[in-house]
Amino acid sequence: MASKPTEPVTVLSLRRLSPAGLEPQQQKEPKTFTVEDAVETIGFGRFHIALFLIMGSTGVVEAMEIMLIAVVSPAIRCEWHLENWQVALVTTMVFFGYMVSSVLFGLLADRYGRWKILLLSFLWGAYFSLLTSFSPTYIWFVFLRTMVGCGVSGHAQGLIIKTEFLPTKYRGYMLPLSQVFWLSGSLLIIGLASVVIPTIGWRWLIRIASIPGIVLILAFKFIPESARFNVSTGNTQAALTTLQHIAKMNRSALPEGQLVEPMLEKRGRFADLLDAKYLRTTLQIWVIWLGISFAYYGVILASAELLERDLVCGAKSESQAAVPSEDSEGSQSPCYCHLFAPSDYRTMIISTIGEIALNPLNILGINFLGRRLSLSVTMGCTALFFLLLNICTSSAGLIGFLFTLRALVAANFNTIYIYTAEVYPTTMRALGMGTSGSLCRIGAMVAPFISQVLMSASILGALCLFSSVCVVGAISAFTLPIETKGRALQQIK
Repeated sequence: MASKPTEPVTVLSLRRLSPAGLEPQQQKEPKTFTVEDAVETIGFGRFHIALFLIMGSTGVVEAMEIMLIAVVSPAIRCEWHLENWQVALVTTMVFFGYMVSSVLFGLLADRYGRWKILLLSFLWGAYFSLLTSFSPTYIWFVFLRTMVGCGVSGHAQGLIIKTEFLPTKYRGYMLPLSQVFWLSGSLLIIGLASVVIPTIGWRWLIRIASIPGIVLILAFKFIPESARFNVSTGNTQAALTTLQHIAKMNRSALPEGQLVEPMLEKRGRFADLLDAKYLRTTLQIWVIWLGISFAYYGVILASAELLERDLVCGAKSESQAAVPSEDSEGSQSPCYCHLFAPSDYRTMIISTIGEIALNPLNILGINFLGRRLSLSVTMGCTALFFLLLNICTSSAGLIGFLFTLRALVAANFNTIYIYTAEVYPTTMRALGMGTSGSLCRIGAMVAPFISQVLMSASILGALCLFSSVCVVGAISAFTLPIETKGRALQQIK
């Protein structure tokens, strides 16, 4: 009988601890998730494969437009009797257009969307590329190629869209593989040039080269706007629809709860790049981009120049022909006319294939050593091989050095593209990429005058200059303040 009064107490105690008693409190705090949570939960699947193929193909178009200048330079030199500085000016003006528009496109992409700017840049580039093939004079050719450079500068938005949709652990593997598309574009334009220029001329080469860009525009409808951008503008429903579509394609599911992200009113502001938190990072990234671009396009143009002038061991070939300018019979500045032979195209193809040679090692370095250390190592090696290029060697030795240099400079570009896209938050990611791309074109604008003008006067002087710039870039990469390996993409600064 004495134990009965204790039973109600026991029952009351059990009711207080039961899960049912906690349900009202749980309902007050509904589950939420962010875009980052959704991207990581959905994982890698069929959508990302389609994204990789379509957005990666922007690299094919960009490579064809950029490499086009290297393969048509001998032809336009002969047709319009151009001097060295005039040939170099064509490349410089292409990158001038790229530099001016890159910042503008980055600014607009952070404010109005990555997808819209990517589409606009492709339409612009394809239009002016076709017009280039009808250039009546050298001046028109330079102007129209400058307009093409303006359009090509917006292609970087494809990389940003890929970066913002990829899960963290896949970025270090999938983004470097995009180099395959650049390689494909480079090989395609060289292969086409070897067939088209000797038969129907360089104008038809430009027309044919514009076709991939036009076809790719039609494929853009299968890729949505970045979900990270949509939530940054307050368009949460569009972001949710996109994420649901990706989850369905990947046969996965979104996290439980409601998609919640703060709307960011201040987007795409140049002042944010120079904020105290990112000032040092931004300045060092600009130095690295400038150096990498200077070295990359220096190698490409130097390869063409060495082949065109037969500058092996610093001696000009006896077969080199000099064609005097038409406008002045007494001109003392001869214009050399030396079209590429089939063997020259083969050499260019071999050295271009070098761009993919170090890709496996580059992927391992990025994912295990980190972005900073991997970049500093490859830039240091680039500096060394520029100096080795001065060694008197056979044609096979020259091809070997060019092959290795192309591999190293391609690895440099791979790493800095990934690092720049990862280090900045969504609010200024496109602007950060745009300003970096713009600054790097300064290096690309200077490179033609070193590879095509200074190199004809002093090979050693040109190579030492390229090497010194790479050393500065390696030091800047090693001392970067932020490592982005394994780091989630930041939404706000």
